[in-house]
Parts: sequence; structure tokens; C-alpha cells
Amino acid sequence: MVLRIAGVYIPGKKVVGLGLTEIFGIGKATALRVLSEAEVSPEKKVARLSEAEVKRIRSVVSEYTVEGELRRVVSMNIKRLLEIRSWRGRCHRRRLPTRGQRTKTNARTRKRGGSVV
Repeated sequence: MVLRIAGVYIPGKKVVGLGLTEIFGIGKATALRVLSEAEVSPEKKVARLSEAEVKRIRSVVSEYTVEGELRRVVSMNIKRLLEIRSWRGRCHRRRLPTRGQRTKTNARTRKRGGSVV
């Protein structure tokens, strides 16, 4: 059985606590919080979930900003930084690290390749 939550397929062989992390915007801590709110055991396999448990998980996940909506929010935040020409916006534009890391010796993967926006 494959479970579909927020437009993402979660394989039936996975444990629910880790399977929810397949959804963009849900990490380990958020997945455990979702499962505790839905009153589902995090060690349970996805294939073993009942319909009632799946409904509870879906309703709790729907309260969070995930997947397409979260991607849109992040891209709008980056566009805002580019428009106001902040320092972080300039780093995004030049494809440099945006959180204050040094670039003289590190940041090789961030600096290499790709075209400038």
C-alpha cells in the first residue's frame, strides 16, 4: 500500500515517523509532532495504518505550510530580497552563500557552475 499525503507518495514499507519526512517542509521533529497530534505511533509501518489514522494524519498535515505552498513562500521571500537589493539578495543573485560563511577557501560547490540570475 502506498499512502498519498499532500500530493506526495509515501511507500508502504517505511515507518510513518520517517515516511512523513518525504513531504517538503516536514522534518523529523515536525513528523513526530504531527503523529502525536494525530495519536498515531511513529514506529508503525505505513502499510499497517487504518483509514481513520490516515484521515487524522492528513487533517493535521493540512494545518502546516508544506510542498507547493511552502516552495512558493520561499521563492517569494528570495524575490523580495532581490528587489530590495539587500545583502542577502545580492548573495542570492551572485550565487554565493547567504548566511555569512566565508568564501575565500570554502563554498566551492555554491560558487561553481550555473548561470547568474
